Amino acid sequence: MSYRYGGGRRSRKGGREYRDGSRERLDRGGGGGGRGPRGHGSDFDQDGGAGGGQRDRPPPHLRGREIGLWYARYGAVRRKQADRRSRAVVQMDEAREEHITKLLNSVQNDQPGPMRDRRDTQSSMSDNWGTAAGSSGHCYFDGDMPEEEKHKSGDEEGDSSKEKKASRSSQRGSSTAADKDEPPENWDEDDQDEAEKKNLIRNDKDLEFLFQEVVRDSSMDDDLKRDLQSKKTDLNYKEMLKFREKLPSHGKKEELVQLINSNRVLVVSGETGCGKTTQVTQFILDDHINRGRGSTCRVVCTQPRRISAISVAERVAAERAESVGNGNSCGYQIRLQSRLPRRQGSILYCTTGIILQWLRSDPLLSSISHLVLDEIHERNLQSDVLLIIVKELLNLRDDLKVILMSATLNAEKFSKYFDKCPVIHIPGLTFPVEEFLLEDIVEMTRYRPQNQDRRPAWKRRFWQGRQSRSEKEEKELEYKESWPCYARTLQGRYSDSTIEAVEMLDTDEKIDLELILALIRYIVLNEGEGAILVFLPGWDNISSLNDLLMAQQMFRSEKFIIIPLHSLMPTVNQTQVFKRPPPGVRKIVIATNIAETSITIDDVIYVIDGGKIKETNFDTDNNISTMTAEWVSLANAKQRKGRAGRVQPGKCYHLYNGLRSSLLEAYQLPEIMRTPLEELCLQIKILKLGSISRFLEKAMDPPSEKAVNLAIKNLTDLNALDHTENLTALGFHLARLPVEPHIGKLILFGALLGCLDPVLTIAASLSFKDPFFIPLGKEKMADMRRRTLSRNSKSDHLTIVYAFKGWEEAKRRGARYEREYCWDNFLSANTLQMLHNMKGQFAEHLMHAGFVSSKDPKDPKSNVNSDNEKLIKAVIVAGLYPKVAMIRPSHSQKRPGVKVYTHADGKVCIHPKSVNAEEREFNYTWLIYHLKMRTSSIFLYDCTEVSPFSLLFFGGDITIQKDEGQETIAVDRWIVFRSPARTAHLVKSLKKELDSLLQEKISNPAPVDWNNRQSKDCAVITAIIDLITTQERPAASSKDDGRTWTSALRGKHVYFNEDDDDDD
Repeated sequence: MSYRYGGGRRSRKGGREYRDGSRERLDRGGGGGGRGPRGHGSDFDQDGGAGGGQRDRPPPHLRGREIGLWYARYGAVRRKQADRRSRAVVQMDEAREEHITKLLNSVQNDQPGPMRDRRDTQSSMSDNWGTAAGSSGHCYFDGDMPEEEKHKSGDEEGDSSKEKKASRSSQRGSSTAADKDEPPENWDEDDQDEAEKKNLIRNDKDLEFLFQEVVRDSSMDDDLKRDLQSKKTDLNYKEMLKFREKLPSHGKKEELVQLINSNRVLVVSGETGCGKTTQVTQFILDDHINRGRGSTCRVVCTQPRRISAISVAERVAAERAESVGNGNSCGYQIRLQSRLPRRQGSILYCTTGIILQWLRSDPLLSSISHLVLDEIHERNLQSDVLLIIVKELLNLRDDLKVILMSATLNAEKFSKYFDKCPVIHIPGLTFPVEEFLLEDIVEMTRYRPQNQDRRPAWKRRFWQGRQSRSEKEEKELEYKESWPCYARTLQGRYSDSTIEAVEMLDTDEKIDLELILALIRYIVLNEGEGAILVFLPGWDNISSLNDLLMAQQMFRSEKFIIIPLHSLMPTVNQTQVFKRPPPGVRKIVIATNIAETSITIDDVIYVIDGGKIKETNFDTDNNISTMTAEWVSLANAKQRKGRAGRVQPGKCYHLYNGLRSSLLEAYQLPEIMRTPLEELCLQIKILKLGSISRFLEKAMDPPSEKAVNLAIKNLTDLNALDHTENLTALGFHLARLPVEPHIGKLILFGALLGCLDPVLTIAASLSFKDPFFIPLGKEKMADMRRRTLSRNSKSDHLTIVYAFKGWEEAKRRGARYEREYCWDNFLSANTLQMLHNMKGQFAEHLMHAGFVSSKDPKDPKSNVNSDNEKLIKAVIVAGLYPKVAMIRPSHSQKRPGVKVYTHADGKVCIHPKSVNAEEREFNYTWLIYHLKMRTSSIFLYDCTEVSPFSLLFFGGDITIQKDEGQETIAVDRWIVFRSPARTAHLVKSLKKELDSLLQEKISNPAPVDWNNRQSKDCAVITAIIDLITTQERPAASSKDDGRTWTSALRGKHVYFNEDDDDDD
């Protein structure tokens, strides 16, 4: 198959390419008709001539506004014609056509009659695997169709929709009969005999702690009691006990134990530093041991973050004068890593996700005596779901004790949710902290803002792409109305210049870093010793403040250690955060909200609260995630303040005024109300919790009905749920994988198509994080190294694959080579090791499910095609479709490069971190991306250039039609290619066979036998791989009238013909 761009001519007068009408043209797919929009075809013909007028000129009878409208319509038609001419051409050589025709005939004839009929109905429409076109059914023709074509098209669409309905109904009717006698939702270990189940549990290390026989053992009770008594003579234990007795929670020990023993549910609210996380679990265990019931006590405590689970477990083990795990009394378990305690009479700290995983295998958590849910005030997605499940679980287990641990602000809300259960409050152990607001800071520093953006607030919000919730709009309105009154209350207490400065600072939504610089200088010059902790919302602010500080001679001296703290920073730098500097040296830590709860820096005395936090929201109307810097909540502000009083009295400086402070929300919006719900919906189905919407209605703060319905629709389009909301075979496998559904699908296709290892690298990176870090001051060098690693693949996904391969090679050569490789390429060895571990876990999942025969990601049988870059890109399409964007050249002299458009949003941007961000030479005009997020603009993250064939075979529904005499083949009606009808029909038929084969492989997992070239599955897949690899060539290799738009002289692109122009 060859691929090229058409030639043709376009007038210079045809309007600017892709401006305001980009959404309309993309929605319609870039096709066109010769007749003008709204029936004005009589004013000009297809070549641009006009009735009575010259070429490119309006008819002479038009006047004034009519001439402007004529030019607008004329420009639109010319753009549509140019789009049509620029479509890629898809075709095969004669030998391939003949081979595919024979293959299709043999495959269809090999099937018995009933099986063939079933296969045809199952795969008659390719939306089994891709996402179908939107319900609006956009046609990829622009303008009006000729009358005779309308009737023909209408008949075809009618037949097509009937065929689709018949296909889906036959699928629903036959899927269960063909594979199981019960809905796929019930396919689980229930169908296996007891020996197989025990074998699965033995192989799955994550289930090891859960599946223990818990029977009271008198001799063990005595041993545990003796062991606890003997600790009291241990010097380490006694030293730790002295410290523990000083904690506020120790004073509440008797009351806590009595409340836990006499109630099924208890809410423990405590201030930062009260010791609730480390002490409550020990109080429970020691009480049981002292009462001679130690063998019946198994306490499990959840933590929202991996780092917390490990560090808390290590602390508790140290307080008990033991090592963590190793069969002692305290251990931890997180994904891919565990140090388990003894089987009975023990405490286990784990992440919330581990409990959700356990619930699949034991819905009653039968072996757990006490379930402690910590940090529930954070309201993350998993903890909110676990609360619903635990509330239901209490109806089934009378003996289970549940302890909910929260910060102080909303403890009563949790009590109310659990039928007004008792609440106990533990005071904090922090020193007094003096707080200052914006007006105080401006007064003391005498700071005056420069170059403030004076645009009206509503205009700024519009230009910055902001979309606020109605509640936030109401708060802003209340703030504006109250400001004059508040300003009057400041008079007399603050100077007029301070009040003016505070008002100016408030009109800007950005954090004023110059003010923070002035405040740091003020603290250094006027306050005592002690570390300064600055809270900022994101990497860009952290980087900019670091640059500002380093530009000052004062902060470049050895008297200061400046440490940026962010997930993009190398972890080796972050360890400096915890070290106390030598006397006379001041530590300045610039951090995101990770420093609020996840880590504690003991020597911090001064906290500067930037007042903003990065918050992710989900816009259900536009099906897009948004990330914006929002005002902190009262809970955030309280946590930040608490960081200043850990070791001595401290000071906290908030960069918002008193009025803003009075209007802050108590808490951030719970994650369940501001995030996509697809992965959660699959978990609800795999845990057999019934109807998704009915289950989520039981949440403390239920998500909107629109968000739930959108998630269900997306999963149905993905073929993960059927139309009765049961898991399909594909959905069952996606729910078992610990990743979001699109990444799960990517993993399954990597296994089925024999390129497992590189695809697992991509999947691990997308579900965790990429291994690159960005050292301050070396951003450009890091970008250059990343582009070098990409090997001109025009793919962020393959860049990770190549970086990972290089790391593996360096690691094999020795530790020194590994360190040098990571240092030279700005890679985190810790992250790479984590990705390596995750790949092993994914491969284990695939082996248990039957897709591969080995748990080794590098098993040769699973990697026969792993060196085929084009196939890997096609697999990425299979996983991530319909996340597709169209590339167009930019002819702008100011902004050379490319313009990128998506079907739903019109013009978008490639994220600056991508290897494609500054790319000017693409081979094809389509990108597949992992994430689309609105911040200052709409950005695409992690994108890969993909070819037409990848989209045809692994994208959505294929249609074949004529467009103005041009034979076309389209994916979901908007991704359109030119193709001879014979080739197009062969492609469509081959895709049907592929869909049928994949449906069979998903329903009955088995590795493809690549050595048996005569088998149907091997023959079909090999034919498709051959077409993708050998028949498809980039535009640059085309020798006919098409023109490649790789960069010409001085980076100017040629896209249409020589007389094309774009003056934007």
